[in-house]
Amino acid sequence: MQLSTLMQQLEEQLSLALAGKKDAIRQLMICLLSHGHILIEDVPGVGKTTLAHALTASLHSDFGRIQFTADMLPADIIGVEIFDPIERRFSFHEGPIFHHIVLADEINRATPKAQSALLEAMAEGQVSIERDTHALPQPFFVMATQNPLEQLGTFPLPESQLDRFFMRISLGYPDREAERRLLMGLVGHEQLKHLKALATWDDIQQAHQIIEALPVADVLMDYVLALLTLSRNRKWLQQGISPRAGQDLLRAAKAHAWLNRQDYVSAWDIQAVWQPCLTHRIVAHGDASAAMQTLLEQVPVPA
Repeated sequence: MQLSTLMQQLEEQLSLALAGKKDAIRQLMICLLSHGHILIEDVPGVGKTTLAHALTASLHSDFGRIQFTADMLPADIIGVEIFDPIERRFSFHEGPIFHHIVLADEINRATPKAQSALLEAMAEGQVSIERDTHALPQPFFVMATQNPLEQLGTFPLPESQLDRFFMRISLGYPDREAERRLLMGLVGHEQLKHLKALATWDDIQQAHQIIEALPVADVLMDYVLALLTLSRNRKWLQQGISPRAGQDLLRAAKAHAWLNRQDYVSAWDIQAVWQPCLTHRIVAHGDASAAMQTLLEQVPVPA
C-alpha cells in the first residue's frame, strides 16, 4: 500500500472519533508527519482527549497520559532518582513522559515550575535528572490540551513553552449533523474500541523523509522570506516571526502539500498552515489572528 493511501485511511479512521473536524484532524496529521508537537486549546468536552486516544489506537505505539494539576511537581512528569539499599546506589525511575505519544492533559492547570519540565523533552528529546541525561523514546510526540485562560485555576504558558508547539489548534463545537451522530453513539469515545492500528512509526518516519525532500521553488522561498521580514517591522507585531518558526512554517506547508498528493509546495499550502503554525508564537499589538491575517494580505502571492 502506498504511504499516501495509508495516511488517508488514518485520517478517515480518526474521523470516527471526531466527526465534522476534518481541518483539526488534518492539522494533527501535519504535526505528526513533521515531528512536531501540538497544542489543542478549547473548552472541556469537545473531544480533545478523545482525539489523542484515537491517534494512539490508530498507531502501533505506546501511550502515556499526564493529568496536570496545580500541585504537580517536575518529578511527577520526568521521573525521580531513588536510592536502592541493596545495590547501594541511586536508580532512575522513569516518569510518564517516557512514551512515544504523551498526552499532556490540561497543561495550563499546572504551575510554571511543572510546565517547565516539558521544555527540554520537547526541544531535545531528552530529560536531565541530577547529573544524568536520559533519552526519550523516538519519535516523541506531545499532544497537549489547554483550557481557555478565563477558566479558574489556569496558568498561562510562557512564550518559550508555546514556541515548542509546532501548531496550536482549536476544535470548537460540532455542527448539527456531527452532534446528532455523536448523540447516537455513531462517533466519539464509543467508537474507540472499534479502531485498529493502521500504521507504524516506521511508516511515519518514511513519510516524513519523503515530505522533507519535497522541492520548494525559489519564487515560493522568496514569498516566505518576504512574509518573515515584514513580520519584524513592528507595524503589526510587537514580536515578529522567529527563524525557527519560519522553518516550521515551511515544514508544515510541505506536509500539507504531500497530504493533498502534490509533488510541490504552493503559496496555498503556506496560507493553509499560516495561522495554526505561527499565531501562538508572536506578540501582536491587538488581536493576534487578525494581525497575522493582515500581514498575510500585505505580500503579493507569486504567480
